[in-house]
Amino acid sequence: MATVSAKVYEHHKKADGTYNVKICVHHKDQRKFIDTNHYVVKKQLTAKLKIKDNFVIDLIDDQLKGYRKIIGELGEKLNFFNAESLRDYLRDKDADVDFIKFCAVHIEQSEKDGRKGTAHNHRVVRNSLVDYFKREAVSVTEINSNMLLSYERFLRSERIMIRPSGQKNITKQTKSKGLSDSGLYNHMRDLRTLFNAARDMYNNEDLGIYRVRHYPFKKYKIGSAPLTKKRNNTLEQVRIIRYCVTKPGSRVELAKELYMLSFYLCGMNAVDLYHLTKENIRNGRIDYNRSKTEGQRKDNAFISIKIVDEARPLLEKYIERLSVRYVNSDGLNKALGMGMKQLRKITGLNELTVYWARHTFATIARNSCRMSKDDVAQALNHIDSEHTTTDIYIEKDWGIVDEVQIKVITLLRKLDMKIVAQQRKLAASKQAA
Repeated sequence: MATVSAKVYEHHKKADGTYNVKICVHHKDQRKFIDTNHYVVKKQLTAKLKIKDNFVIDLIDDQLKGYRKIIGELGEKLNFFNAESLRDYLRDKDADVDFIKFCAVHIEQSEKDGRKGTAHNHRVVRNSLVDYFKREAVSVTEINSNMLLSYERFLRSERIMIRPSGQKNITKQTKSKGLSDSGLYNHMRDLRTLFNAARDMYNNEDLGIYRVRHYPFKKYKIGSAPLTKKRNNTLEQVRIIRYCVTKPGSRVELAKELYMLSFYLCGMNAVDLYHLTKENIRNGRIDYNRSKTEGQRKDNAFISIKIVDEARPLLEKYIERLSVRYVNSDGLNKALGMGMKQLRKITGLNELTVYWARHTFATIARNSCRMSKDDVAQALNHIDSEHTTTDIYIEKDWGIVDEVQIKVITLLRKLDMKIVAQQRKLAASKQAA
């Protein structure tokens, strides 16, 4: 049987001579303690540190009676608790959940787990909630269906964001445009993910613990993801990017060459190029785990990509050097963002990012090379949620990935030969004239 009692210990004496009264939770031969708001001095205690002040005794007794009532109501469920979990349950049962504080803890854990992209997306949500409520503490009960409708209007509006600048005690203001349909969908989806994680942390259905009792997304519907606009280039545009003239060592050169390297390597992400080492190179192939989904898949998102001739010089140029040039992948992404801005001006392509190389590779593989969606998905290192059981039985055949890759590269090579032949023919006709 679990018991609770008030305790005062000599070694808990503070510098001002006071002692904090602790609630001792004794269960299954273990003791855990709950701090109270009550402090006593020596004259309020006996020689054996028992409380003798009747006023304090009455206050503590009320708290103990409340805890004993909770323990009694648990009934047989008490057997599922140890001393620590019972202490936490008694202490936190009626305590409010600070959703902003929870988000910070959850984001920190995501970073420790290597899920930096997820951590970044969730930090954006956390910061925007602070912007919306104009405070750093928000009760989880304030995240309700009516609030979500108002929050949606807030996200769609133009607003000023105040963020740390990276320097001590200095902030910067940034004007943010309202979110698009797809941006809003992604943002609210990430908020729902955070809310579900809070429910998982603070609720325990088996023990009847429900600190987050409501679910606003039952009434507020996010809906299905809107169709995204085209984010791919034509093969001719890829060639324009490939041959545009850029200053050696510049950010624009970095943007151009990492776009092409990603294209040659089946749409490899910039973060994976950043983390790539020579140890990933085996028998003319790159063996790596895709960072974005590594922690979400049983195969750790492993893939093996052939190093085609076009990729070799760029790979030799950048492997293990990006991590020296930039302190982290975020630094690389910022440099790529600035480089892409210049590359768009040089090439005349209005919209372009390194990630477009991935979409471009996939689109050409499917639409121009007529590869099956399943084979394209394997080359992109996607997982098919509809065939997860089948995947257990089938060994990965990297030859399928090689076939998708070489067909796309061959199309680019043929376009090169065609344009070179046209140029030679035109030059010959001019010379003859």
